[in-house]
Amino acid sequence: MKKVERALISLTDKSGIESFAQALSDLGVEILSTGGTAKKMRDNGIPVKDVSEFTGFPEMLDGRVKTLHPLVHGGILNQRENQDHQQQCVEHGIKPIDIVAVNLYAFEKTVADPNCSLPDAIENIDIGGPTLLRASAKNFQDVTVIVDPEDYGKVLSEIRETGNTTLKTRFRLAVKVFQMTSGYDTTIAKWLSQVDVETNPYF
Repeated sequence: MKKVERALISLTDKSGIESFAQALSDLGVEILSTGGTAKKMRDNGIPVKDVSEFTGFPEMLDGRVKTLHPLVHGGILNQRENQDHQQQCVEHGIKPIDIVAVNLYAFEKTVADPNCSLPDAIENIDIGGPTLLRASAKNFQDVTVIVDPEDYGKVLSEIRETGNTTLKTRFRLAVKVFQMTSGYDTTIAKWLSQVDVETNPYF
């Protein structure tokens, strides 16, 4: 397993990100990020490249489209030992993304407000985040995915020791992702199913 080269970090819960990102940078890992997460790291003197610079394509549609791009998902989903994948990456200029640290829009917190409107709820349904997480978890053979700041220390410890995380750790983190995203989707479905389309002013 090759050493970690690149991490994508995009967080709603930014707790602990300064020390984690700084440690990755000190280990020579290039950091990609978006929006407020990138600003927080820059404010703390941590080198970061905007995803829009990495892809050559701007964030758009009021932030609805940030990371949905082949250079991002190809970087995550390519199998490092698959020669056909690697040839395609060379042909299309796809660089590997080895760590993905993402947590999601706070849908549950948003809809806990009794005055939350349907449009507000919809805008807090995360699309890019779950897509990044599921792609990373699917390719746990090669990608370390983090949804919980409590896991930063374990990941850093293994990278410092060997240059990468262990397959067992990557698998456990992938399971954590699917547990989280399934719960996230369940929460959304439950809330939306309670919307009365006959009386809601949205319709």
